[in-house]
Amino acid sequence: MKTIHKTGEATGFIPLPNNAGKPITVIGTGAICDGFDETCLQQAVNSRMAPGVTDVVLNPDGHAGYGAPIGCVMVSPTHIYPGPVGVDIKCSMSLLQMDIPEHAIVDKRTRRALIEAIVARTPTGAGRGQRSVKKSRHVDSVLGAKAVTEGASPEVCEALGIPSDWASRCEDSFHTGNDGSHDALRTRLDFILETKRVKNFAEKIAQLGSYGGGNHFGECEITRLINDPGARRSADVFGLRDGHVSFLSHCGSRGFGNILAMAQFKDLEKKFEAWSTPYPAGDKKLVYAPLGTPEANAYLDDMALGSNFATVNHLLINALVLEAFQEVLPGTKGNLVYFISHNIAREEIVEGHKAWVHRKGATRAVPGGHFSLTGTPFAETGHPILLPGNPRDGSVVMVAQAGAEKTAWSVNHGAGRQMGRKQAARTLDQKTVDAEFDTSDILTNCRSYPIDEAPDAYKNFPEVLRSVEAAGLATTVARLQARFVIKDSAEADD
Repeated sequence: MKTIHKTGEATGFIPLPNNAGKPITVIGTGAICDGFDETCLQQAVNSRMAPGVTDVVLNPDGHAGYGAPIGCVMVSPTHIYPGPVGVDIKCSMSLLQMDIPEHAIVDKRTRRALIEAIVARTPTGAGRGQRSVKKSRHVDSVLGAKAVTEGASPEVCEALGIPSDWASRCEDSFHTGNDGSHDALRTRLDFILETKRVKNFAEKIAQLGSYGGGNHFGECEITRLINDPGARRSADVFGLRDGHVSFLSHCGSRGFGNILAMAQFKDLEKKFEAWSTPYPAGDKKLVYAPLGTPEANAYLDDMALGSNFATVNHLLINALVLEAFQEVLPGTKGNLVYFISHNIAREEIVEGHKAWVHRKGATRAVPGGHFSLTGTPFAETGHPILLPGNPRDGSVVMVAQAGAEKTAWSVNHGAGRQMGRKQAARTLDQKTVDAEFDTSDILTNCRSYPIDEAPDAYKNFPEVLRSVEAAGLATTVARLQARFVIKDSAEADD
């Protein structure tokens, strides 16, 4: 069993074999660290020992993943790794704040009407897209190609009815190709379509504005601000409104991103076999490409295409959700608080040097005053961090503190699983789960809440949050109390 050496209440490290370099940084209280299983810890070591990797951080939501743990940060100045991004490229969170006071949705009939209005616009389930719902927003292949190569450009936003100012509330409103241009993405997309790497492009593009299945969701919340002067200042900049309705969304690049990611794994595996290159720790899921090579450029282009899809997908979902609220509660106004990813690699400055920061189930956490926020609405406060917990225990909006420097400016992406899907189905009781939702007066669009997504399938969210705050990474600005959930029981895209 790998040993975690504690250095504080919620900090520690895992030494490398033979002390072969910088140890793995671990964030978590004693209770959280005791919950990391051997596979998760071994994957962290494998990732840290892989070529070109200089830093690995294991967050409190960490659990076994695809090569690298879900809930980890992996830094390399020289190599790009698809595994520590995953097969749901740019899976992300977004939060829409509305001007509706909480009493407006107390009535269950109102919430049921809202659920029906939302699912009539934003489908759930693997494979389902806009064509499967009554009040769809048609996206054809021409507009889809523009969306995946430009992201949330003014033209794309206008065509889809997305407020143009929402682009300024995104971690990244668009992504460019390996050379920093949109033309590289247009060239790459032409190649993808000509070679039929994506055979059903029109069908995949029609999934813009949809959630997918598994752990993805839309959740109606009541925003509860923390009674602290600093938190209130941040909340004001973020646009949060105490005691008012908000809407939290979790989804990614759907089938389009999945196809691109899986094809990249196959391409790189073929290269490794042709060159007789050994896989790190013998794990195919840790394939890589040295930066500057054609293989790395191809991956960066595909990641950017998938990321642009995810960006437009989130913004369209939020526009459709706002439209649904306006149908049921005329006059409703809403503004995007933030859109932020947790499955992506970004080129950033780490300890004074450029490097690719791979966040697999991890969220960027940059405090006020950091140079990277210059020119954004969050330059003085730090940007919003959106952390989903579960409907029962709530979710939170946080803001980074200076201590996040030790984690490559990152925090966890949520609670993190403590049970696999099959284990949850064997262990948890469906009637008990559904009764808990009834007792908490949380409605869902499901006849029975997916048992593998039940709150107890995930780690103790208050303990996860305690880890983040005790480690000095971030502080809570607001809590989000669930009132209803849009969910599907299909297998997760990620």
